[in-house]
Amino acid sequence: MAKYTYTEKKDTRSGFGAGLSELGKKNPKVVALCADLTGSLKMDAFAKDHPERFFQVGIAEANMIGIAAGLTIGGYIPFTGTFANFSTGRVYDQIRQSVAYSNKNVKICASHAGLTLGEDGATHQILEDIGLMKMLPGMTVINTCDFNQTKAATIAIASHVGPVYLRFGRPSVPIFTPADQVFEIGKAVTFYEGTDVSIFATGHLVWKAIEAAEALKEKGISAEVIDFHTIKPLDAAAVIRSVKKTRCVVTAEEHQMNGGLGDSIAQLLAREYPCALEMVAVKDSFGESGTPDDLMKKYGLDTPDIIKAAEKVIARKMVEIER
Repeated sequence: MAKYTYTEKKDTRSGFGAGLSELGKKNPKVVALCADLTGSLKMDAFAKDHPERFFQVGIAEANMIGIAAGLTIGGYIPFTGTFANFSTGRVYDQIRQSVAYSNKNVKICASHAGLTLGEDGATHQILEDIGLMKMLPGMTVINTCDFNQTKAATIAIASHVGPVYLRFGRPSVPIFTPADQVFEIGKAVTFYEGTDVSIFATGHLVWKAIEAAEALKEKGISAEVIDFHTIKPLDAAAVIRSVKKTRCVVTAEEHQMNGGLGDSIAQLLAREYPCALEMVAVKDSFGESGTPDDLMKKYGLDTPDIIKAAEKVIARKMVEIER
């Protein structure tokens, strides 16, 4: 298998900023709203170039969602921006009632998600946001893996009619997807094909999954790595196609085990193709203050954890085959 490499690291929130800036120049219906975090969300360029289409609402996230829902009535495509914790937990009622229930064309864009928010600690490190958002009827949920994919996703969701939750992060991570990619909502991306184990990853864990697959190859294990950037709608065909080859699965995500990608995969497999499954995710715990790398290691979200899960699930598969 061809080995993936990278020459640069960059934060995914900057990919959002780049995509939003490009949209601003191409689509006059795109408007942006921010809750006092313009710099952190990398919305500066849009605000500078299109001041008439940028709304700084201050620390009033619920109001921001309400304004965004109202703007859709006039045919605008609003992109809201704040930290993931404030984008979901703080304003869930407004999202449920004014956006999801009303099926408004609002793009809820959330930075600083997961443990990799780092030193800001547990109060800001939301790990249940994917679950909150995917349970809302009609809500599309996207969790991107690098700068290029985030930029492409930001541009793509402007053309999608309906509410979207777009999740990204603060830390600099490897850029390993193409700059000219076409982002397809609901279409998983295969990085490595394999026959022994399927590794389904999302967000920052995609690169870790690639590293794990390369290490497993050295051990004689063929791992298939698929990026599920869209958690809802889930690419069910990609899941079933892969597990019919490998007959065992590892899911990897920077989110609670409950309610995340692994939860969606498990539900699908239980209905369609039961097989051995291991989840690399946060196990019913809040985070804490620390560096992103240290936290990913402590909470079991690092490359060695995916390798260990893959070896464990393959062993489980072999036991089941012998039965």
